[in-house]
Amino acid sequence: MSREIKIHKFEGNTQYSVHVIDSYGKEHHLGYLNDLTIDELKFLNYPTNGHTMLSVIEQAQEIWHNEVKPKEDLLGNAIKECIQSDKDRGVEPNLD
Repeated sequence: MSREIKIHKFEGNTQYSVHVIDSYGKEHHLGYLNDLTIDELKFLNYPTNGHTMLSVIEQAQEIWHNEVKPKEDLLGNAIKECIQSDKDRGVEPNLD
């Protein structure tokens, strides 16, 4: 999976939403952009004292630098395998 910075604005909204996706596919919501300009891409980090402006790119690099591989869901995988085993045998899976 590739790393991404997503900036989007829903119809009718006045602000852009900023998300960073790490190489494991985990999405991190950074906050909202009040302005979106080509020369200066900055966002207001909420909650804030009203003066702190952090660069979106700096925040993304920080997230990517500190990525941690997600822990495997052993119980979930075991349940999934049991369900698949039941389906393979032609038995209706029952989670009770």
